Amino acid sequence: MITRRNSKIIQIGGVAIGGNAPIVVQSMTKTDTRNTKATILQIKELEEAGCELVRVAVPDKQAAAAIRCIRNDISIPLIADIHFDYRLALDAIDSGVDGLRINPGNIGDPEKITTVVKAAKAKQIPIRIGVNAGSLPSDIDPDLPVAERMVSAALREINLLQELDFDLIKISLKAFDVPTTIESYQRIATMVPYPLHVGITEAGVPPAGLIRSTAGIAPLLYQGIGDTIRVSLTGSPVEEVKAAYEILKSLNLRSRGPVLISCPTCGRTEIDVVRITEEVNKRLSSYQKDIKVAVMGCAVNGPGEARDADIGIAGGKGKALLFKHGQKIRSISEDSIIPELIKEIEYLSRE
Repeated sequence: MITRRNSKIIQIGGVAIGGNAPIVVQSMTKTDTRNTKATILQIKELEEAGCELVRVAVPDKQAAAAIRCIRNDISIPLIADIHFDYRLALDAIDSGVDGLRINPGNIGDPEKITTVVKAAKAKQIPIRIGVNAGSLPSDIDPDLPVAERMVSAALREINLLQELDFDLIKISLKAFDVPTTIESYQRIATMVPYPLHVGITEAGVPPAGLIRSTAGIAPLLYQGIGDTIRVSLTGSPVEEVKAAYEILKSLNLRSRGPVLISCPTCGRTEIDVVRITEEVNKRLSSYQKDIKVAVMGCAVNGPGEARDADIGIAGGKGKALLFKHGQKIRSISEDSIIPELIKEIEYLSRE
Protein backbone atom coordinates (compact mmCIF):
# COMPACT_ATOMS: atom_id res chain seq x y z
CA MET A 1 0.00 0.00 0.00
CA ILE A 2 1.45 3.34 -1.10
CA THR A 3 1.19 6.17 1.43
CA ARG A 4 0.82 9.47 -0.38
CA ARG A 5 2.78 12.53 0.71
CA ASN A 6 0.48 14.95 2.56
CA SER A 7 0.24 17.95 0.23
CA LYS A 8 -1.96 21.02 0.11
CA ILE A 9 -5.08 20.70 -2.08
CA ILE A 10 -5.55 23.22 -4.87
CA GLN A 11 -8.21 23.45 -7.56
CA ILE A 12 -7.43 23.94 -11.24
CA GLY A 13 -10.67 24.60 -13.06
CA GLY A 14 -12.56 22.37 -10.66
CA VAL A 15 -10.02 19.51 -10.71
CA ALA A 16 -8.61 18.81 -7.26
CA ILE A 17 -4.83 18.48 -7.08
CA GLY A 18 -2.98 17.22 -3.99
CA GLY A 19 -4.03 15.71 -0.68
CA ASN A 20 -5.84 12.43 -1.18
CA ALA A 21 -7.25 13.44 -4.56
CA PRO A 22 -6.53 10.96 -7.37
CA ILE A 23 -3.22 11.52 -9.14
CA VAL A 24 -4.16 13.60 -12.16
CA VAL A 25 -3.09 12.75 -15.71
CA GLN A 26 -2.17 15.68 -17.90
CA SER A 27 -0.65 16.33 -21.29
CA MET A 28 0.29 19.18 -23.61
CA THR A 29 -0.94 19.91 -27.11
CA LYS A 30 1.49 19.55 -30.02
CA THR A 31 -0.44 21.96 -32.26
CA ASP A 32 0.13 25.64 -32.94
CA THR A 33 -2.10 27.23 -30.29
CA ARG A 34 -2.98 29.99 -32.74
CA ASN A 35 -4.64 27.33 -34.89
CA THR A 36 -7.67 27.04 -32.64
CA LYS A 37 -9.45 24.45 -34.76
CA ALA A 38 -6.53 22.00 -34.69
CA THR A 39 -5.86 22.66 -31.01
CA ILE A 40 -9.47 22.09 -29.97
CA LEU A 41 -9.59 18.88 -32.02
CA GLN A 42 -6.46 17.56 -30.33
CA ILE A 43 -7.74 18.46 -26.87
CA LYS A 44 -10.99 16.61 -27.57
CA GLU A 45 -8.95 13.54 -28.54
CA LEU A 46 -7.05 13.91 -25.27
CA GLU A 47 -10.30 14.22 -23.31
CA GLU A 48 -11.53 10.97 -24.86
CA ALA A 49 -8.28 9.26 -23.86
CA GLY A 50 -8.75 10.35 -20.22
CA CYS A 51 -6.60 13.48 -20.03
CA GLU A 52 -7.69 15.59 -17.06
CA LEU A 53 -5.58 18.74 -17.50
CA VAL A 54 -4.14 20.10 -20.72
CA ARG A 55 -1.40 22.66 -21.32
CA VAL A 56 -0.91 24.84 -24.40
CA ALA A 57 2.14 26.79 -25.47
CA VAL A 58 1.74 30.58 -25.46
CA PRO A 59 4.61 32.00 -27.53
CA ASP A 60 2.95 35.31 -28.43
CA LYS A 61 -0.10 37.55 -27.94
CA GLN A 62 -2.05 35.81 -30.71
CA ALA A 63 -1.68 32.48 -28.93
CA ALA A 64 -2.75 34.08 -25.63
CA ALA A 65 -5.84 35.53 -27.32
CA ALA A 66 -6.68 32.11 -28.82
CA ILE A 67 -7.12 30.71 -25.30
CA ARG A 68 -10.53 32.35 -25.03
CA CYS A 69 -11.87 30.47 -28.05
CA ILE A 70 -10.21 27.18 -27.06
CA ARG A 71 -11.39 27.36 -23.43
CA ASN A 72 -15.00 27.80 -24.50
CA ASP A 73 -15.00 24.64 -26.60
CA ILE A 74 -13.33 22.06 -24.33
CA SER A 75 -14.34 20.25 -21.15
CA ILE A 76 -11.09 19.95 -19.19
CA PRO A 77 -9.10 22.73 -17.49
CA LEU A 78 -6.64 24.65 -19.65
CA ILE A 79 -3.15 25.70 -18.53
CA ALA A 80 -1.03 28.32 -20.30
CA ASP A 81 2.68 27.56 -20.67
CA ILE A 82 4.61 30.83 -20.34
CA HIS A 83 8.27 31.48 -21.07
CA PHE A 84 10.32 34.69 -21.35
CA ASP A 85 7.54 37.31 -21.55
CA TYR A 86 5.51 37.78 -18.36
CA ARG A 87 2.96 39.87 -20.28
CA LEU A 88 1.76 36.73 -22.04
CA ALA A 89 0.74 35.35 -18.64
CA LEU A 90 -1.34 38.47 -18.06
CA ASP A 91 -2.95 38.08 -21.48
CA ALA A 92 -3.69 34.40 -20.78
CA ILE A 93 -5.35 35.32 -17.50
CA ASP A 94 -7.51 37.88 -19.31
CA SER A 95 -8.45 35.16 -21.83
CA GLY A 96 -9.84 32.92 -19.07
CA VAL A 97 -7.12 30.33 -18.57
CA ASP A 98 -7.52 27.96 -15.58
CA GLY A 99 -3.85 27.73 -14.63
CA LEU A 100 -0.39 29.05 -15.43
CA ARG A 101 2.99 27.40 -15.79
CA ILE A 102 5.92 29.79 -15.50
CA ASN A 103 9.64 29.05 -15.70
CA PRO A 104 11.72 31.06 -13.21
CA GLY A 105 14.81 30.37 -15.29
CA ASN A 106 13.72 32.52 -18.21
CA ILE A 107 11.37 35.11 -16.76
CA GLY A 108 13.68 36.07 -13.94
CA ASP A 109 12.82 39.60 -12.83
CA PRO A 110 10.96 39.39 -9.48
CA GLU A 111 8.94 42.50 -10.33
CA LYS A 112 7.55 40.80 -13.44
CA ILE A 113 6.70 37.65 -11.48
CA THR A 114 5.03 39.85 -8.85
CA THR A 115 2.80 41.42 -11.49
CA VAL A 116 1.73 37.98 -12.71
CA VAL A 117 1.09 36.69 -9.19
CA LYS A 118 -1.13 39.63 -8.30
CA ALA A 119 -3.22 39.11 -11.42
CA ALA A 120 -3.50 35.35 -10.74
CA LYS A 121 -4.43 35.95 -7.12
CA ALA A 122 -7.25 38.30 -8.12
CA LYS A 123 -8.83 35.47 -10.13
CA GLN A 124 -7.67 32.57 -7.92
CA ILE A 125 -5.69 30.99 -10.74
CA PRO A 126 -3.04 28.47 -9.61
CA ILE A 127 0.55 28.80 -10.79
CA ARG A 128 2.94 25.94 -11.46
CA ILE A 129 6.55 26.82 -10.81
CA GLY A 130 8.11 24.71 -13.54
CA VAL A 131 11.86 24.29 -13.08
CA ASN A 132 13.77 22.61 -15.93
CA ALA A 133 17.38 21.48 -15.62
CA GLY A 134 18.15 22.98 -19.01
CA SER A 135 17.05 26.52 -18.17
CA LEU A 136 18.11 27.31 -14.61
CA PRO A 137 18.63 30.89 -13.40
CA SER A 138 22.16 32.01 -14.27
CA ASP A 139 22.88 33.48 -10.84
CA ILE A 140 22.61 30.17 -8.97
CA ASP A 141 26.02 28.71 -8.14
CA PRO A 142 26.97 26.59 -11.21
CA ASP A 143 29.28 24.44 -9.07
CA LEU A 144 26.35 23.00 -7.13
CA PRO A 145 24.92 19.65 -8.27
CA VAL A 146 22.08 20.11 -10.75
CA ALA A 147 19.45 18.73 -8.34
CA GLU A 148 20.44 21.28 -5.70
CA ARG A 149 20.33 24.10 -8.24
CA MET A 150 16.86 23.02 -9.36
CA VAL A 151 15.56 22.97 -5.80
CA SER A 152 17.16 26.36 -5.09
CA ALA A 153 15.46 27.87 -8.14
CA ALA A 154 12.09 26.50 -7.05
CA LEU A 155 12.45 27.63 -3.43
CA ARG A 156 13.37 31.15 -4.46
CA GLU A 157 10.22 31.41 -6.56
CA ILE A 158 8.08 29.80 -3.86
CA ASN A 159 9.32 32.30 -1.29
CA LEU A 160 8.44 35.18 -3.59
CA LEU A 161 4.91 33.87 -4.10
CA GLN A 162 4.46 33.27 -0.37
CA GLU A 163 5.63 36.82 0.40
CA LEU A 164 2.80 37.97 -1.86
CA ASP A 165 0.36 35.88 0.21
CA PHE A 166 -0.15 33.46 -2.70
CA ASP A 167 -0.32 29.74 -2.03
CA LEU A 168 -2.14 28.29 -5.06
CA ILE A 169 1.13 26.70 -6.04
CA LYS A 170 2.12 23.53 -7.85
CA ILE A 171 5.77 22.62 -8.44
CA SER A 172 7.74 20.60 -10.98
CA LEU A 173 11.48 19.93 -11.19
CA LYS A 174 12.19 18.11 -14.42
CA ALA A 175 15.38 16.90 -16.06
CA PHE A 176 16.23 14.43 -18.81
CA ASP A 177 18.50 12.64 -16.35
CA VAL A 178 16.42 10.27 -14.25
CA PRO A 179 18.54 10.21 -11.04
CA THR A 180 18.73 14.03 -11.06
CA THR A 181 14.96 14.28 -11.39
CA ILE A 182 14.29 11.78 -8.62
CA GLU A 183 16.73 13.48 -6.26
CA SER A 184 15.19 16.89 -6.97
CA TYR A 185 11.68 15.73 -6.13
CA GLN A 186 12.82 13.86 -3.04
CA ARG A 187 14.49 17.02 -1.75
CA ILE A 188 11.62 19.42 -2.44
CA ALA A 189 8.99 16.97 -1.11
CA THR A 190 10.32 17.40 2.43
CA MET A 191 10.63 21.18 2.24
CA VAL A 192 7.26 22.50 1.07
CA PRO A 193 3.59 21.46 1.39
CA TYR A 194 2.57 22.13 -2.20
CA PRO A 195 1.42 19.53 -4.75
CA LEU A 196 4.03 18.23 -7.17
CA HIS A 197 3.73 17.63 -10.90
CA VAL A 198 6.05 14.76 -11.85
CA GLY A 199 7.67 13.91 -15.16
CA ILE A 200 10.87 13.47 -17.13
CA THR A 201 11.45 16.26 -19.61
CA GLU A 202 12.46 15.63 -23.23
CA ALA A 203 12.22 11.87 -22.67
CA GLY A 204 12.31 11.17 -26.42
CA VAL A 205 10.48 8.80 -28.75
CA PRO A 206 8.88 5.49 -27.77
CA PRO A 207 9.94 2.98 -26.66
CA ALA A 208 13.01 4.65 -25.13
CA GLY A 209 10.98 7.69 -24.03
CA LEU A 210 8.40 5.47 -22.35
CA ILE A 211 11.07 3.53 -20.51
CA ARG A 212 12.89 6.67 -19.36
CA SER A 213 9.65 8.30 -18.20
CA THR A 214 8.55 5.21 -16.31
CA ALA A 215 11.99 4.87 -14.70
CA GLY A 216 11.64 8.40 -13.34
CA ILE A 217 7.95 8.64 -12.54
CA ALA A 218 7.21 5.22 -11.02
CA PRO A 219 9.81 5.31 -8.19
CA LEU A 220 8.57 8.72 -7.09
CA LEU A 221 4.93 7.64 -7.12
CA TYR A 222 5.85 4.52 -5.16
CA GLN A 223 7.38 6.79 -2.51
CA GLY A 224 4.11 8.75 -2.38
CA ILE A 225 5.59 11.72 -4.26
CA GLY A 226 3.50 13.17 -7.07
CA ASP A 227 0.03 14.65 -7.47
CA THR A 228 -0.10 15.07 -11.24
CA ILE A 229 1.96 13.35 -13.93
CA ARG A 230 2.84 13.78 -17.58
CA VAL A 231 4.70 11.32 -19.79
CA SER A 232 6.53 13.64 -22.19
CA LEU A 233 7.01 11.92 -25.56
CA THR A 234 8.06 12.98 -29.02
CA GLY A 235 4.84 11.85 -30.62
CA SER A 236 1.09 11.85 -30.16
CA PRO A 237 -0.09 13.36 -26.85
CA VAL A 238 -2.79 10.67 -26.74
CA GLU A 239 0.00 8.12 -26.31
CA GLU A 240 1.29 10.20 -23.38
CA VAL A 241 -2.06 9.84 -21.64
CA LYS A 242 -2.29 6.11 -22.30
CA ALA A 243 1.22 5.61 -20.92
CA ALA A 244 0.44 7.68 -17.82
CA TYR A 245 -2.54 5.50 -16.99
CA GLU A 246 -0.47 2.35 -17.49
CA ILE A 247 2.06 3.63 -14.96
CA LEU A 248 -0.71 4.44 -12.48
CA LYS A 249 -2.42 1.10 -13.05
CA SER A 250 0.83 -0.79 -12.53
CA LEU A 251 1.13 0.79 -9.06
CA ASN A 252 -2.58 0.29 -8.24
CA LEU A 253 -3.00 4.07 -7.97
CA ARG A 254 -5.61 4.56 -10.70
CA SER A 255 -7.67 2.33 -12.94
CA ARG A 256 -8.96 3.12 -16.40
CA GLY A 257 -9.98 0.41 -18.82
CA PRO A 258 -8.75 -3.18 -19.11
CA VAL A 259 -5.44 -4.52 -17.84
CA LEU A 260 -3.88 -7.18 -20.05
CA ILE A 261 -1.64 -9.83 -18.51
CA SER A 262 0.32 -11.93 -21.00
CA CYS A 263 3.24 -14.32 -20.74
CA PRO A 264 6.51 -13.60 -22.59
CA THR A 265 6.35 -17.05 -24.24
CA CYS A 266 9.06 -19.71 -24.19
CA GLY A 267 9.80 -23.18 -25.53
CA ARG A 268 6.88 -24.64 -23.55
CA THR A 269 4.31 -22.54 -25.42
CA GLU A 270 2.11 -24.54 -27.80
CA ILE A 271 -0.24 -21.80 -29.03
CA ASP A 272 0.57 -18.56 -30.87
CA VAL A 273 0.52 -16.32 -27.79
CA VAL A 274 2.11 -13.35 -29.57
CA ARG A 275 -0.52 -13.20 -32.32
CA ILE A 276 -3.39 -13.79 -29.89
CA THR A 277 -2.14 -11.19 -27.41
CA GLU A 278 -1.57 -8.52 -30.06
CA GLU A 279 -5.06 -8.99 -31.45
CA VAL A 280 -6.73 -9.02 -28.02
CA ASN A 281 -4.78 -5.90 -27.00
CA LYS A 282 -5.94 -4.12 -30.15
CA ARG A 283 -9.57 -5.03 -29.43
CA LEU A 284 -9.33 -4.00 -25.76
CA SER A 285 -8.63 -0.36 -26.69
CA SER A 286 -12.34 0.14 -27.36
CA TYR A 287 -13.44 -0.96 -23.85
CA GLN A 288 -13.60 1.36 -20.84
CA LYS A 289 -14.54 -1.01 -18.02
CA ASP A 290 -11.84 -1.91 -15.49
CA ILE A 291 -11.34 -5.61 -16.13
CA LYS A 292 -8.28 -7.85 -15.98
CA VAL A 293 -7.64 -10.08 -19.00
CA ALA A 294 -4.97 -12.81 -19.07
CA VAL A 295 -3.45 -14.52 -22.11
CA MET A 296 -1.08 -17.22 -20.85
CA GLY A 297 0.82 -19.75 -22.92
CA CYS A 298 1.34 -22.87 -20.81
CA ALA A 299 0.59 -24.71 -17.59
CA VAL A 300 3.44 -23.26 -15.48
CA ASN A 301 1.94 -19.89 -14.50
CA GLY A 302 -0.97 -19.90 -16.91
CA PRO A 303 -3.78 -21.37 -14.79
CA GLY A 304 -2.83 -19.31 -11.73
CA GLU A 305 -2.67 -15.99 -13.60
CA ALA A 306 -5.79 -16.79 -15.63
CA ARG A 307 -7.72 -17.63 -12.45
CA ASP A 308 -6.66 -14.32 -10.91
CA ALA A 309 -8.04 -12.40 -13.91
CA ASP A 310 -11.66 -11.55 -14.62
CA ILE A 311 -11.34 -13.46 -17.86
CA GLY A 312 -8.38 -15.37 -19.24
CA ILE A 313 -6.99 -18.33 -21.10
CA ALA A 314 -4.19 -20.77 -20.30
CA GLY A 315 -2.79 -22.42 -23.40
CA GLY A 316 -2.19 -26.08 -24.15
CA LYS A 317 -1.34 -27.95 -27.34
CA GLY A 318 -3.48 -26.26 -30.00
CA LYS A 319 -6.12 -25.31 -27.43
CA ALA A 320 -6.68 -23.34 -24.25
CA LEU A 321 -8.66 -23.44 -21.04
CA LEU A 322 -10.98 -20.47 -20.56
CA PHE A 323 -11.26 -19.07 -17.02
CA LYS A 324 -13.80 -16.54 -15.76
CA HIS A 325 -13.63 -15.03 -12.26
CA GLY A 326 -11.29 -17.82 -11.20
CA GLN A 327 -13.51 -20.63 -12.48
CA LYS A 328 -12.63 -22.97 -15.34
CA ILE A 329 -15.37 -22.52 -17.97
CA ARG A 330 -14.45 -24.70 -20.94
CA SER A 331 -11.74 -25.84 -23.31
CA ILE A 332 -11.54 -24.02 -26.66
CA SER A 333 -9.56 -24.63 -29.84
CA GLU A 334 -6.71 -22.27 -30.77
CA ASP A 335 -8.70 -20.90 -33.72
CA SER A 336 -11.54 -19.95 -31.36
CA ILE A 337 -9.47 -18.27 -28.64
CA ILE A 338 -9.74 -14.69 -29.93
CA PRO A 339 -13.50 -14.66 -30.78
CA GLU A 340 -14.39 -16.55 -27.59
CA LEU A 341 -12.28 -14.28 -25.40
CA ILE A 342 -13.67 -11.11 -26.99
CA LYS A 343 -17.23 -12.43 -26.61
CA GLU A 344 -16.66 -13.00 -22.89
CA ILE A 345 -15.04 -9.57 -22.52
CA GLU A 346 -18.11 -7.99 -24.10
CA TYR A 347 -20.33 -9.83 -21.62
CA LEU A 348 -18.21 -8.57 -18.73
CA SER A 349 -18.25 -5.01 -20.07
CA ARG A 350 -22.05 -5.00 -19.95
CA GLU A 351 -22.31 -6.38 -16.41
